[in-house]
Amino acid sequence: MPHQKMPKLLTSEITPQDVYRQRREFMRLAAGTALGAALPYPIFAGEKLPDRVKSAYELSDKLTPYEDVTHYNNYYEFGTDKESPAKTAGSLKIRPWTVSVEGEVRNPKIWDIDSLMKLAALEDRVYRLRCVEAWSMVVPWVGFPLAELIKRAEPTGNAKFVEFTTLNDSAQMPGVNSSVLDWPYREGLRLDEALHPLTLLTFGLYGEVLPNQNGAPVRLVVPWKYGFKSAKSIVRIKFMEQMPVSSWMKAGPSEYGFYSNVNPTVDHPRWSQAKERRIGDFFKRPTLPFNGYADQVAQLYTGMDLQKFF
Repeated sequence: MPHQKMPKLLTSEITPQDVYRQRREFMRLAAGTALGAALPYPIFAGEKLPDRVKSAYELSDKLTPYEDVTHYNNYYEFGTDKESPAKTAGSLKIRPWTVSVEGEVRNPKIWDIDSLMKLAALEDRVYRLRCVEAWSMVVPWVGFPLAELIKRAEPTGNAKFVEFTTLNDSAQMPGVNSSVLDWPYREGLRLDEALHPLTLLTFGLYGEVLPNQNGAPVRLVVPWKYGFKSAKSIVRIKFMEQMPVSSWMKAGPSEYGFYSNVNPTVDHPRWSQAKERRIGDFFKRPTLPFNGYADQVAQLYTGMDLQKFF
């Protein structure tokens, strides 16, 4: 697939973090107390989220360092190499932001991001989850089960699948000017997968608001699937009767199936998936079926040929 070379960002063009945070704090104070009262939840990347209830799914694995989690990213809207998103995603504007819930539901609704975060305050948990692509991380995501939003939408009997569409704005996202994928980015799940308590709508990591390069202001996390299934910067959630065609399925149907479950016995046509490299480790380790969550999710696929439905 063709890749467009992204322009280099000079070190001198990057605002130091301490200066950036001082500047935005000044802007917050200058806006007055009325605005502060209207926005009870943090809105800037790096700001602390309120304390959360820990999840029953928390792992004992060592966490991947914050610097790696936020500076080694797949986010093609901001560049096709792992380092570009952290450099270029500052152009993403996360307010105002809405997520449309539509399709085969009895209660379609356009949610603004602050309403979703208020819902998160009622339902969320801290999830310390393994996430796998060709490499893997252990990330303490802050989010809540997508099922809580689905319950409020009340899917009809025709709803069998859920499609997620992400922001497509060339003014904010330099990568969408490339032909590497057919934009906007789309992903999908079967409804029972979307209802599983490990499928998260996520607003933060490490107890802080999501950085732009990690999918701010709201993203999906599906930890038993390969990382590209976890759509970032979501603007639409659509319930459908027919299976949606995801972006990577469309780009390479022989390489990227709809399910994309972590399966060490199914090789990618161009490489083995039997082993993975945890970020920060030198040696590879065996890839675990369903990324180690087989006890929780394997029953979703009882009787399915997982080599055919990859």
